Amino acid sequence: MRACFILGLMTATLLSSCGAPVDSTSDTTLRLDGIWSFRVDSTDAGEAQRWYEMTADRASWDTITVPMHWDSHKLAQYDGRGWYAKSFDIEVRGNVRYAVVFDAVDDNAVIWFNGVRIGSHSGYGQRFFFDITALLRPKGNVLVARVEDLAGPGGMIGSVKVMAYTSEDDLIESDWHRLPVVQSPAWVRDAVVYEIFTRNFSQDGSFSTVERRIPELRALGVTVLWLMPIHPIGEKNRKGSLGSPYSVRDYYGVNPEHGTMDDLRSLVRAAHAAEMRVIIDIVANHTAWDNPLIETHPDWYTHDAKGEIIPPNTDWHDVADLDYSKPALRRYMTDMLAFWIDSVGLDGFRCDVAEMVPHDFWKEAFTELRVKKPLFLLAEGTTPDLHVDAFDMTYAWNTYDILPGIFAGRDAAAAIDEALRRERLLMPLGALRMRFTTNHDKHAYDAPAVTRYGVEGAKAAAVLMHCLPGVPLIYNGQEVGSTTKLGLFDRDPIDWSRDTHGFRALYTELNTLHRDHAALRRGVHIPKSVEKYPSLYLGLRELDGEQIFFAVNLGASPLEVTVPDATLAGFTRLFGNAAYSTDTDRLGMKIPGYGYFVGSKSHR
Repeated sequence: MRACFILGLMTATLLSSCGAPVDSTSDTTLRLDGIWSFRVDSTDAGEAQRWYEMTADRASWDTITVPMHWDSHKLAQYDGRGWYAKSFDIEVRGNVRYAVVFDAVDDNAVIWFNGVRIGSHSGYGQRFFFDITALLRPKGNVLVARVEDLAGPGGMIGSVKVMAYTSEDDLIESDWHRLPVVQSPAWVRDAVVYEIFTRNFSQDGSFSTVERRIPELRALGVTVLWLMPIHPIGEKNRKGSLGSPYSVRDYYGVNPEHGTMDDLRSLVRAAHAAEMRVIIDIVANHTAWDNPLIETHPDWYTHDAKGEIIPPNTDWHDVADLDYSKPALRRYMTDMLAFWIDSVGLDGFRCDVAEMVPHDFWKEAFTELRVKKPLFLLAEGTTPDLHVDAFDMTYAWNTYDILPGIFAGRDAAAAIDEALRRERLLMPLGALRMRFTTNHDKHAYDAPAVTRYGVEGAKAAAVLMHCLPGVPLIYNGQEVGSTTKLGLFDRDPIDWSRDTHGFRALYTELNTLHRDHAALRRGVHIPKSVEKYPSLYLGLRELDGEQIFFAVNLGASPLEVTVPDATLAGFTRLFGNAAYSTDTDRLGMKIPGYGYFVGSKSHR
């Protein structure tokens, strides 16, 4: 929804070097979930007052359960910093390395162990870890974490454990890694998704205008239309002049600003006729304050200690939190989802803040709904369990989040490979990830990609995201290089009047390549970046005898590239502005700043 749901790489050096051989200890794990000491730090005084010390007085601290958002404990609704502390004993074995592993925090964290700061982590929802071998003792260990929440619910939202390990892979690999994923329809695995903010898509903000432009979107190469919430918007406590589309007043209605239910049905029929699918945003975690359910079923909402209905967190004051412990609410929501499939013909849903709704609800509801027809179920979430028995796809925040550091020259382009390596170990095999350079949240709160990275940088980023494994997303307006910042609470129509930088041609070409080359849609990804060229990303995609080679310069300076690797030679140009050598035993290339090359060869 509106929180900063970020998935990035760790910002600290996590593991110390340990040259001695170690025993195989993958079965040695101490879980630290359960009751922790907790204290809010609204004035950011904790570090100066040394709350991290082993001997710090925590007698007045609250207690809290880990893992869980801190707002779920009916504490004061709070965005800011909170401190966690946990004492434990452990049997320490000789000649073994140990690390403390955090499955996820919301959003950032600084970690101390036995009074020593051992590192920090930035980014929502990613597993991270630090070596503690030199500091670990059998008795009286104290682990302290200062968690910073940027917006929305905050806290220690994943499990915490101490693990013996032999390599980083032991620490990265999740419990879900070896489990099967949802078996998605071919059209989901091969999709190009286009996100539409109907209010800002046109001057009139209508379904009818979207329908008239379906041929144009089909020509662009789009296969799935994702409509942001189309329901009537709450007026009570609304934000901005028009309110957030994520404040739903009626789950069975459509926003009259966009048209009628028949207009929506007509749009869906036209999309199907053009061999496209349509999904809509579903906001299942909360409703508008003037949703009739508050009057008819107040017991379906979360209440504070005074018995008053509350928002999910302070910043989301325009919505009221739903309580999924109520079976009748679950039945209502499942029936509502079925209505949109049966009555309107929709092909699936993008589920807002999916991780804030109980996983077992999604599993039960989707099992029932998938009997009706093949569906596309996209989670705004990052956790690996979502893929196993509920959703087809999750957000790839990891590859989005790493781009600013690469474009700024702080990180090498090869850091993308480390992000993908961690992703493969964390996610179940075959998990579909949605790749993007922006979306409605980031467009509204950060900036359009063309503003963040410049015109040519935004093109290079688009090429990269279309070539990495996953499903590409285009947010409306990107195909004309629009710099209009689309806020969520007011009307900011996209300026479609000109595409002076050739973005439409770029996206059309990329989507055509995606359609015509199965290796780009489903092929194994083989990283090929080399240290000599830190701004240059090199990769191969391979499937059924075809290889796709792609090179993207994520820096402003042109490069003359020579890599003695025959696997990168002999490709026929498909697309790009780089000069590619005909040598057969090495890669030779002259690639401009923010330049790119995509080529193909067959081994059949």
